[in-house]
Amino acid sequence: MQRIEIDTQSVGYPMPVAVLGTLYQGRPNFMAVAWLARVNFKPPQIAVAVNRSHATAEAIVANGCFSLSFPNRRQLEATDYVGIASGRRTDKSGVFPVFVGELGAAPMAADCPVAMECRLAESLELPSNTLFVGDIVKIYADEAYLTDGMLDLRKTDPLLLSMPDNRYWSLAAEPIGEAWSAGRGYVAASGAAAKDE
Repeated sequence: MQRIEIDTQSVGYPMPVAVLGTLYQGRPNFMAVAWLARVNFKPPQIAVAVNRSHATAEAIVANGCFSLSFPNRRQLEATDYVGIASGRRTDKSGVFPVFVGELGAAPMAADCPVAMECRLAESLELPSNTLFVGDIVKIYADEAYLTDGMLDLRKTDPLLLSMPDNRYWSLAAEPIGEAWSAGRGYVAASGAAAKDE
């Protein structure tokens, strides 16, 4: 197979889409994001990259907290809209029904299947973006999206984003293996010794 160079903005996998919530000028403000990842186990932390020119970045710094609500395909248009409209020029507080948790200044989208509120732990200034790392304070889910008390991806039907084609995708959620277990068959077959990294 021949390897060729492709666009440096290409990501080889779809990214989860979230609605980033902040309190901006005293009102709930939302922004669509996809550059996010869990980054620590204890305490549980998540990181999100935001261009520092956005009102959202300013609000995170001012309030010391933010939220991430994870929409499904039914919220695609509203989610895309809050990524297009600027919080400096547009009041986006009415796009989603809002609920507020423990932190107060981290409004969440009430109709998204899952939402989390985060306290800002640290930030890293990158060339164009700020990487905000948040301690996950609470995670909320609608009971309709759970199976045996756990989130069920088939029910949440999360939005995914690919770049640079900038397309939204749905997830064909079928479990194909168990993490930290599926590789045991490889270890046994190859005679390799398993070790903790």
